[in-house]
Amino acid sequence: MEAAGTVSDRRVLLIVGGGIAAYKCLELVRLLRGRGVAVRPVLTEAGSKFVTPLSLAALCEDKVHTDLFSLTDEAEMGHIRLSRSADLVVVAPATADLMARAAAGLANDLATTLLLATDTPVMMVPAMNVRMWTHPATQRNVKTLQSDGVRLVGPEVGDMACGETGPGRMAEPATICAAILEALSGAPDRPLAGRRALVTAGPTAEPVDPVRVLTNRSSGKQGFAIAGALAALGADVTLVAGPVAEPTPAGVRRVDVETAREMLAACEAALPADIAVCVAAVADWRPAEVASGKTKKVAGAPPPEIRLVENPDILATLSRGADRPTLVIGFAAETETVEDHARAKLARKGCDWIVANDVSRPGVMGGTENTVSIVTGEGIERWEEAPKAEVARRLASRIAAALSGGAP
Repeated sequence: MEAAGTVSDRRVLLIVGGGIAAYKCLELVRLLRGRGVAVRPVLTEAGSKFVTPLSLAALCEDKVHTDLFSLTDEAEMGHIRLSRSADLVVVAPATADLMARAAAGLANDLATTLLLATDTPVMMVPAMNVRMWTHPATQRNVKTLQSDGVRLVGPEVGDMACGETGPGRMAEPATICAAILEALSGAPDRPLAGRRALVTAGPTAEPVDPVRVLTNRSSGKQGFAIAGALAALGADVTLVAGPVAEPTPAGVRRVDVETAREMLAACEAALPADIAVCVAAVADWRPAEVASGKTKKVAGAPPPEIRLVENPDILATLSRGADRPTLVIGFAAETETVEDHARAKLARKGCDWIVANDVSRPGVMGGTENTVSIVTGEGIERWEEAPKAEVARRLASRIAAALSGGAP
């Protein structure tokens, strides 16, 4: 009997609907095959306008089914048997039309016939224009499908091919993959189980005297969210935190520090690790000398001069050290030419990815929303604005995919 939580030798029947987001199904198939899940593809007529049967067949290593009235398919398997040949039926992208026909119980093509004939659990991944998604008819269909036991993954909020922004964007392949693995195993997917992760978060505080410090506006929210997201995927996480008041995420080991040198020492003590995510806004400089008493203001006297010296570079040290983690990720909080600075930082620090964000916009520092770009040696991936918790979940899923052989 298969152990709980394993998914090898499980099979997914993947129905690819017609929408620009259909291209994401190719990456989804690759992620599933990498986890030992077999994928049998069904391509709708509209879906074939966006992905080809050849590309699906090559990645799935299985025949692509397209026609309800195919004599060959009916002779070899038959649509009734096909509808029950998998452990889970996944519709991605699930367009407004496909969801409407499924909710109404229509069976006028292979995809809807399979959905009506199956006794297998069904998962749908909606993708459509924001106005189509929010339309009362679509929302009625969603409620009908959910009451019939259909599980939905997404949609996400973001920019769409039509140029509009809002709910309706198809979930990312890593997010869909995690939901599928959870459904197949009957337990939450924990692809980072057995991996050790190091996350830094918050500001550092460099003392000028016993009262004053040099610091910055970092709240630590994004770093804490990333630590929690990695732990949720099974990683053993050490969070090295500067002086912030954020609650410690569940399942995370927290080490509190104040200065950059203390943060570096805590990071080195947490090695070896498979993953390092350096989110902390570390002070570049510190006072060369710390006054033993409070520096007093003297009437008529010029302000005291504070000579600064450079702090250790934690990201570069981890990237080039003997105990270098497999995947090292840095953050670049910039106020201008953000992506140019991020590319330069990637080359200068020797890390694998840089997560760049523009902190000149009001509400980013200390707020709950973030807009980031992932800069790698292969190019730049721009993400839409999202809550920091969602950015964290998406980044954790991308990390898991990279370490399992997915996209770097």
